[in-house]
Amino acid sequence: MILSTLCYIEKEGQYLMLHRTKKKKDINQDKWIGVGGKFEEGESPEECILREVKEETGLTLKSYQLRCIVTYVSTNWETEYMYVFTSDEFEGDLIECTEGDLQWIDKEKVLQLNTWEGDKIFLKKIQKDQSFFTAKFAYDGDQLLQYQIKEY
Repeated sequence: MILSTLCYIEKEGQYLMLHRTKKKKDINQDKWIGVGGKFEEGESPEECILREVKEETGLTLKSYQLRCIVTYVSTNWETEYMYVFTSDEFEGDLIECTEGDLQWIDKEKVLQLNTWEGDKIFLKKIQKDQSFFTAKFAYDGDQLLQYQIKEY
């Protein structure tokens, strides 16, 4: 089982996106994702997202909101539970990321990028709805088979 975080950092109608191109054997190779990563021992979701954003971007989140918890199951990888945050308040300067290229992308164009199908579904919901939800995405390899969303 994998525990991870993901954050969509917002600025002037754009999200900071990471084009995963630099790591070898990367499950996200060539995909565009928000920033985040796996929990370290003893971390809370909040501690993990603050650390991961700082490591990958150089930015310090000043305010952030937990938007959803996503469960990924697949025939090709371990089950993953991901805490998804958004933030529109941060400070610092962007650094070069060791995992890929960081780029500010217009929110309406993000869904056109090469992302996971499940990510497109939950990000579309985040963009139009402020309520908290959970989602489960079942994949056969990279192919999305089914999903369910529960609103709270």
